[in-house]
Order: sequence, then structure tokens, then C-alpha cells
Amino acid sequence: MNLRSHRVLRNLVLVLVSLTISMVAWGQQKNDSDKKSEHESKASHPSNPPSHGSAPNRSNPPSQRPPASRPPENRGTPAARPGNRPESNPGNRLGNVPPNRDVNNPANRGNNTPGNRGANTPGNRVGNRPGDRAGSDNRGGNTPGNRGNVEGNRAGRPAPGRTVSLKGGGSARIGSNGKIRSIDRNGMQIHNNLRGGRVIVNERNGARIVTTGRGRGYVQRAYVTRGGRSYYSRTYYDHGVYRVGIYRGYYYRGYRYYGYYPAYWYRPGFYGWAYNPWGPGIYWGVGFGGWGWAGSPWWGYYGGWFTPYPVYPSAAFWLTDYLIAANLQSAYSSQSQYADSMEADAQSSANYNNGGQQSANSEPVTLTPEVKQAIAEEVKAQLEQQQQQSQQGGGQAQAAPANDNQVPPALDPARRTFVVAGDLTVTADGEECGLTAGDVITRLTDTPDADQNVTASVSASKKKDCAAGKQISISVDALQDMHNHFQEQLNDGMKALAEKQGTGGLPKAPDTGTVNSDVPPPDPDKNVETELNDQEKAADQVESQAQQDADSGPSGDQQPQ
Repeated sequence: MNLRSHRVLRNLVLVLVSLTISMVAWGQQKNDSDKKSEHESKASHPSNPPSHGSAPNRSNPPSQRPPASRPPENRGTPAARPGNRPESNPGNRLGNVPPNRDVNNPANRGNNTPGNRGANTPGNRVGNRPGDRAGSDNRGGNTPGNRGNVEGNRAGRPAPGRTVSLKGGGSARIGSNGKIRSIDRNGMQIHNNLRGGRVIVNERNGARIVTTGRGRGYVQRAYVTRGGRSYYSRTYYDHGVYRVGIYRGYYYRGYRYYGYYPAYWYRPGFYGWAYNPWGPGIYWGVGFGGWGWAGSPWWGYYGGWFTPYPVYPSAAFWLTDYLIAANLQSAYSSQSQYADSMEADAQSSANYNNGGQQSANSEPVTLTPEVKQAIAEEVKAQLEQQQQQSQQGGGQAQAAPANDNQVPPALDPARRTFVVAGDLTVTADGEECGLTAGDVITRLTDTPDADQNVTASVSASKKKDCAAGKQISISVDALQDMHNHFQEQLNDGMKALAEKQGTGGLPKAPDTGTVNSDVPPPDPDKNVETELNDQEKAADQVESQAQQDADSGPSGDQQPQ
């Protein structure tokens, strides 16, 4: 082979080798690219995509985890938050729902884990059901107005109570703390209030026995029937002191209610003097020579919540402050029985708003002028009604039939404002809260539900009571008791005015004589003390046995409340 042929052959071999190396490199690059694309496709579209709120997918082997050099937690930047879906990055606070944390992380505060405050709508604290209060104080769940996945419960939290059947009959409702909230057994009903007080109601042998505290309560019995109307005597007992009242029966929608019936009325002129303006306003201070509240423990306790009118243009406003003060004195007296609740109310509520929720501007919780005006209007309405009754000769001219499905005064469409007369536990948004004497509520609905409850709104409340503005479910019985107490206190206030008129700067009133009712008051029932004490002992035994039944486990049907 000559030299020229040798050179041609060598060059050909070099070209072939170069082509082979290039093809091998190209094939390796393509293979790597295909593997990378396949890997990215699997990462973007896993065969078992995780559901929102579920635990992280741990099926990938360690070899498929991100390299060690990758940052362990990428929190992103604010601009990167919307739409980012870092499913594979544990601890990432991004996600597709602000402020939802990572959908795969067990610590995620997203959709279905306890403590969740969100759902599928940015900023929404509830679910996606129509009519639900999105963005309000409702904190989650899938039921409109509900605070969780169980009525009255926040998502994932145990129900606040349950109802258990008791051995020997009856049922008890147990609170979330395991303690008895209420009992219904053999005609006896026991209600334990949030503040520690207890109300016992029992009807036996034709008598209605109501215990409102140790050594306090009343016994009611049928008294007389006049003009087809039934009247009942009620003897109150309070630690050795007796007083008696008359109550008229109202039979409405299959239930019996009892309305206060005065034993006397004042002359019409005195009601007119109390209703109409006095002329120049009358100053009546809280100290000596006026109300005389200064230095009283209850006034020091509630003075930051209640402010009397600076001047009184008429007796209606004087009576308004009289009624409010009487209820606050009662509230203070009740609170003194429960040492652990003494700090709960108004003296320390100067820096609070809405029943214990501290406000951004630290506005105080007070009885507002608007609420006081509503009470004053109720006072004037009652004075006008009593003046008409007095002009007609007391109750003798009242022509309404007695027991023919009459609407009780508590459901009168003209009666909307009620002043709470004692400790009371009600339901708001599926949760229990308390009311105390002096709080004010406004009835919103006129027709009771199947449980004889209506809806009301809290107009004014003290610290740790149901928050002002809350809608509550309350029994017609409770409202009727408030109305009765209001009328009794109004009569007491009119008596105080009759005694004080013409003195201390008050104008002189016309004839303050009285007109007797057509139903004379009975003598006090001196057996009331014994009956109340016996009922307390019986209730102690029933409650002790019910607590044992509840602690020992199921004894029949148990239903969440």
C-alpha cells in the first residue's frame, strides 16, 4: 500500500471513531432527558395524589427524596404565596389557600384537622354552605351558623355535653366538664346555672314548688276563680322573710303560664303625675339626700357599669334607675354566695367590651343610654296600662276569657324589652352562656318553638355574661318571670315615690290613695320553709345518684347535645 492510500485509510478511521463517539454521547443525553421528564411528570402528577388535610405521603423510597443540599423548609416570599402548591415540601407555609398551611403537613391548619380555622375560601372562617356566616365569628364546620362539625361544637372538639338516661327513669344532661347541667326526673326539674346557682321546680299535690337557692324560693297553689279566670297564691320565702303575691293563669298553646296580678292600684292622678313631665328636671344624687347608694358595696361593684340619669324630667326615668339598681343589688347579693365568681362582673369590666372580649380601643362595657331609654319606655307603657286599669276600677273590668288560649304578657307584641331578674343560663350559637340580674334582653320572635323557647338578643350585659349583640334561645317561662318581676318592682318603686313625693326636691304628687284589686291577697303560707328545705334534700339525692350514673358509664341512650 502506497503512502497516499495509507493516509486516506487513517483519515477514514478517525472520521468513523468521531461519529461513533458523537452518537454515543447524543444517546446518553437523550436517555437522561427522558428520565428527567418522566421523573418530573411523576412529581407533578402522582399516581395517588394526597387529599387536603391528610397525612403526608410516605410511600416514596428515600432515594426519591429531595437531595440533602435542598433547603429543609421553603417559606417562600409574599409574592409567591398565591397559587403555589408545594405539596412535597413539609413545613411549607404556602399553599393555594391563604392563610392555609401546607395541605400535606400533619401540623397543617387547613381543611379537616382539629383547630382548623379555614376552608376553601380566602379569609373565610367557615365552610362553603350557602347561608353560612362567612367571615364572621363562626370558626368552621359545614353547617350554617354552627361553630364546628357537631352542633354547638368547634371542628374536631368534643361535644359540650350529652344526655344520659338514668336508672329508675328520667334523664340528665351532662356538661363537657362531666358535671350535671340539668335533670328531669319524676316531675322534678333541676337546673344548675353556670355561676353555681341551682333552680329546682316540682309540681305535686296541686302545688308548684320552686327553689331558687338555699333557704329561698316560693310555693304556689290554686287560689280563686273569678269571671272564668284562674288565680293562684304564691308565697315567697327568703331566709325567714315571707311575702305573698297573686298570679293569674294563662293557658297558651297547651302550656300554662302565670302573670303577676297586683293586689291594688293607685289613683289615676298619681299615675298621670308619674307618667307626664315634671317641668324642670329634678336632680337626685347617689349620696345622702338622694339615692343613698354611695358607699354601698353593690354600688362600688357595679358603679362602673350603671350610671344614673343626672336629672329626672319625670318619674318614669326615676323609676327606671330604681328598677335597674334593685336588680343590681339582687345580682350582688347572689354573687356573694359564690366566692369563685365574685371577680366576674362589672367592676373590672371597665376595660372590656361585649361580655368579656377585650376591645381594640378598650371601650368600657356599660348600660348605654339607648338601652336605658328602652327600659324607660317600658316603664311608661306599664304606667299607662295601670292608669287605665285604675280608671276602670282595678281588675274588675278586664273582660278577657281566662283559659282560652290567651297570649301571656311575655309574648305581647308590644312587650319587647326585658330586664333579667336573676342568674340564668341560656343558649347562644349552640353554646351555653350566663345572664345575671340587671342584664337587658330584647325579644325578637313572638311564637314559641316546640320546646317553648323564643329568640332574643342581648342588649346589655356585664363581663363574662352572654356578649351584647348575641342572639339567644330563651324559654317563655323565663321571660314571663322577668315580666312579673318588673311589674312587682315597678309597684315597689311607685310605693317609694308615694312616700318621698314632696320631699328632697321631688314635686308634690296628687292623690296617692289606692284601689283594691278584685282578688284580695291571701295570707302567707307558713309551711313554705319546710317544703323548700325538703325539696332541696330530695334534689341533692337525685343529683348525687344522677352523677353516679353518669360517672359509671352508659345506662341507656346517650345523645350529644
